[in-house]
Amino acid sequence: MAPPPPLPLTRPDAAARRACRPRVTLALLALLGTGGCAILNEPKVAKPEATKEAVGPYLVLKLNERKVYLMDDPPGSPPKSYIVAVGRKPWETPTGKFAIKEMVKNPDWVKFDFRDPTRVLGRVPPGPRNPMGLRWIAFGMSPHGWDVGFHGTPQPELLGQAVSHGCVRMRNEDVVALFDRVKIGTPVIVEP
Repeated sequence: MAPPPPLPLTRPDAAARRACRPRVTLALLALLGTGGCAILNEPKVAKPEATKEAVGPYLVLKLNERKVYLMDDPPGSPPKSYIVAVGRKPWETPTGKFAIKEMVKNPDWVKFDFRDPTRVLGRVPPGPRNPMGLRWIAFGMSPHGWDVGFHGTPQPELLGQAVSHGCVRMRNEDVVALFDRVKIGTPVIVEP
Protein backbone atom coordinates (compact mmCIF):
# COMPACT_ATOMS: atom_id res chain seq x y z
CA MET A 1 0.00 0.00 0.00
CA ALA A 2 1.40 3.40 -1.00
CA PRO A 3 1.76 6.20 1.57
CA PRO A 4 -1.24 8.54 1.85
CA PRO A 5 -1.21 11.70 -0.27
CA PRO A 6 -0.02 14.85 1.53
CA LEU A 7 -2.68 17.16 2.93
CA PRO A 8 -2.37 20.38 4.95
CA LEU A 9 -2.02 19.80 8.68
CA THR A 10 -4.77 21.34 10.78
CA ARG A 11 -4.16 21.99 14.46
CA PRO A 12 -6.63 21.62 17.32
CA ASP A 13 -8.65 24.72 18.14
CA ALA A 14 -6.63 26.99 20.44
CA ALA A 15 -9.65 27.16 22.76
CA ALA A 16 -9.63 23.40 23.28
CA ARG A 17 -9.73 22.43 26.94
CA ARG A 18 -7.62 19.46 27.92
CA ALA A 19 -9.30 16.80 30.06
CA CYS A 20 -6.84 13.95 30.11
CA ARG A 21 -3.61 15.55 31.20
CA PRO A 22 -2.23 14.21 34.47
CA ARG A 23 -2.22 17.66 36.12
CA VAL A 24 -5.92 18.37 35.52
CA THR A 25 -8.00 18.28 38.69
CA LEU A 26 -11.69 17.49 39.15
CA ALA A 27 -12.30 20.95 40.53
CA LEU A 28 -10.83 22.53 37.41
CA LEU A 29 -12.78 20.14 35.18
CA ALA A 30 -16.01 20.93 36.99
CA LEU A 31 -15.28 24.64 36.59
CA LEU A 32 -14.50 24.24 32.88
CA GLY A 33 -17.32 21.79 32.31
CA THR A 34 -15.04 19.26 30.62
CA GLY A 35 -14.25 15.59 30.99
CA GLY A 36 -13.76 12.36 29.10
CA CYS A 37 -10.72 10.68 27.74
CA ALA A 38 -9.40 13.47 25.55
CA ILE A 39 -9.93 17.07 24.49
CA LEU A 40 -13.46 18.39 24.78
CA ASN A 41 -14.43 21.13 22.33
CA GLU A 42 -17.72 22.50 21.19
CA PRO A 43 -19.39 19.71 19.19
CA LYS A 44 -18.39 19.83 15.53
CA VAL A 45 -18.02 17.43 12.66
CA ALA A 46 -14.67 15.65 12.44
CA LYS A 47 -12.37 17.11 9.80
CA PRO A 48 -9.77 14.84 8.23
CA GLU A 49 -6.19 15.83 8.98
CA ALA A 50 -2.86 14.65 7.61
CA THR A 51 0.75 15.71 7.65
CA LYS A 52 2.30 17.98 5.04
CA GLU A 53 4.70 15.23 3.98
CA ALA A 54 3.74 11.58 4.16
CA VAL A 55 7.21 10.24 4.92
CA GLY A 56 7.93 7.25 7.13
CA PRO A 57 5.46 4.98 8.88
CA TYR A 58 1.72 5.59 8.80
CA LEU A 59 -1.36 3.88 10.23
CA VAL A 60 -4.36 2.38 8.46
CA LEU A 61 -7.33 1.58 10.70
CA LYS A 62 -9.88 -0.73 9.05
CA LEU A 63 -13.03 -0.47 11.15
CA ASN A 64 -14.79 -3.45 9.54
CA GLU A 65 -11.74 -5.67 10.24
CA ARG A 66 -11.25 -4.25 13.76
CA LYS A 67 -7.53 -3.93 13.01
CA VAL A 68 -4.96 -1.16 12.76
CA TYR A 69 -2.00 -1.63 10.45
CA LEU A 70 1.41 -0.05 10.99
CA MET A 71 2.60 0.51 7.42
CA ASP A 72 6.06 1.05 5.95
CA ASP A 73 8.00 0.58 9.18
CA PRO A 74 10.75 0.06 8.19
CA PRO A 75 10.23 1.24 4.58
CA GLY A 76 9.23 -1.60 2.27
CA SER A 77 8.44 -4.03 5.10
CA PRO A 78 5.14 -5.92 5.41
CA PRO A 79 2.53 -4.23 7.60
CA LYS A 80 2.26 -5.06 11.30
CA SER A 81 -1.37 -5.49 12.44
CA TYR A 82 -3.03 -5.16 15.83
CA ILE A 83 -6.56 -6.18 16.82
CA VAL A 84 -8.64 -3.29 18.21
CA ALA A 85 -12.07 -2.36 19.55
CA VAL A 86 -13.79 0.60 17.86
CA GLY A 87 -16.68 3.00 18.42
CA ARG A 88 -20.21 1.65 18.76
CA LYS A 89 -23.44 3.29 17.55
CA PRO A 90 -24.08 6.19 17.89
CA TRP A 91 -20.40 6.97 18.73
CA GLU A 92 -18.70 5.39 15.72
CA THR A 93 -15.00 6.03 15.21
CA PRO A 94 -14.75 8.81 12.57
CA THR A 95 -13.44 7.90 9.12
CA GLY A 96 -11.07 9.96 6.99
CA LYS A 97 -7.46 11.10 6.90
CA PHE A 98 -5.98 12.37 10.15
CA ALA A 99 -2.62 12.87 11.83
CA ILE A 100 -1.46 12.03 15.34
CA LYS A 101 -1.77 15.23 17.37
CA GLU A 102 -1.08 14.17 20.97
CA MET A 103 0.80 11.33 22.70
CA VAL A 104 0.68 10.70 26.46
CA LYS A 105 2.38 8.02 28.57
CA ASN A 106 0.37 6.74 31.54
CA PRO A 107 -2.62 9.06 31.01
CA ASP A 108 -5.24 9.98 33.58
CA TRP A 109 -8.83 9.25 32.62
CA VAL A 110 -11.60 11.67 33.46
CA LYS A 111 -15.00 10.01 33.21
CA PHE A 112 -17.88 12.17 32.13
CA ASP A 113 -21.53 11.56 31.29
CA PHE A 114 -21.61 11.02 27.52
CA ARG A 115 -25.17 12.38 27.41
CA ASP A 116 -23.99 15.53 29.23
CA PRO A 117 -20.22 16.00 28.78
CA THR A 118 -20.23 18.89 31.26
CA ARG A 119 -21.04 16.43 34.05
CA VAL A 120 -17.84 14.97 35.49
CA LEU A 121 -18.36 11.56 37.12
CA GLY A 122 -14.85 10.87 38.38
CA ARG A 123 -11.14 10.53 37.70
CA VAL A 124 -8.98 7.43 37.46
CA PRO A 125 -5.22 7.96 37.86
CA PRO A 126 -2.69 5.90 35.89
CA GLY A 127 -2.63 2.28 36.98
CA PRO A 128 -4.21 -1.13 36.37
CA ARG A 129 -7.81 0.14 36.80
CA ASN A 130 -7.40 2.99 34.31
CA PRO A 131 -9.61 2.43 31.21
CA MET A 132 -7.07 4.38 29.10
CA GLY A 133 -4.38 1.79 29.72
CA LEU A 134 -0.71 2.70 29.39
CA ARG A 135 -0.76 5.09 26.39
CA TRP A 136 -2.94 7.69 24.66
CA ILE A 137 -2.39 8.55 20.97
CA ALA A 138 -4.93 11.18 19.81
CA PHE A 139 -5.66 11.52 16.10
CA GLY A 140 -9.18 12.85 15.48
CA MET A 141 -12.29 14.55 16.79
CA SER A 142 -15.62 12.85 17.32
CA PRO A 143 -18.69 14.67 15.99
CA HIS A 144 -19.86 14.69 19.64
CA GLY A 145 -17.07 17.06 20.73
CA TRP A 146 -14.28 14.95 22.23
CA ASP A 147 -10.99 13.72 20.82
CA VAL A 148 -10.62 10.14 19.73
CA GLY A 149 -7.45 8.13 19.61
CA PHE A 150 -5.73 4.85 20.29
CA HIS A 151 -5.36 3.79 23.91
CA GLY A 152 -4.79 0.68 25.97
CA THR A 153 -7.44 -1.21 27.87
CA PRO A 154 -7.63 -3.34 31.01
CA GLN A 155 -10.35 -5.38 29.19
CA PRO A 156 -8.63 -7.09 26.22
CA GLU A 157 -11.55 -9.53 25.97
CA LEU A 158 -13.54 -6.70 24.30
CA LEU A 159 -11.09 -6.33 21.40
CA GLY A 160 -12.53 -7.15 18.01
CA GLN A 161 -15.85 -5.49 18.89
CA ALA A 162 -17.56 -2.10 18.53
CA VAL A 163 -17.80 -1.07 22.20
CA SER A 164 -16.24 2.38 22.71
CA HIS A 165 -17.42 5.99 22.45
CA GLY A 166 -15.26 6.51 19.35
CA CYS A 167 -11.79 5.68 20.65
CA VAL A 168 -9.74 2.73 19.44
CA ARG A 169 -8.85 0.32 22.25
CA MET A 170 -5.77 -1.90 22.04
CA ARG A 171 -3.93 -4.39 24.23
CA ASN A 172 -1.62 -2.45 26.52
CA GLU A 173 1.49 -4.14 25.12
CA ASP A 174 0.32 -3.33 21.56
CA VAL A 175 -0.39 0.35 22.22
CA VAL A 176 3.01 0.68 23.94
CA ALA A 177 4.70 -0.88 20.88
CA LEU A 178 2.72 1.39 18.54
CA PHE A 179 3.52 4.46 20.67
CA ASP A 180 7.23 3.75 20.21
CA ARG A 181 6.88 3.57 16.37
CA VAL A 182 4.88 6.75 15.68
CA LYS A 183 5.18 10.46 16.44
CA ILE A 184 3.16 13.67 16.31
CA GLY A 185 2.18 14.17 12.68
CA THR A 186 2.16 10.47 11.71
CA PRO A 187 -0.69 9.99 9.21
CA VAL A 188 -3.71 7.92 10.27
CA ILE A 189 -6.15 6.70 7.62
CA VAL A 190 -9.46 5.41 9.00
CA GLU A 191 -11.47 3.29 6.57
CA PRO A 192 -14.98 1.91 7.08
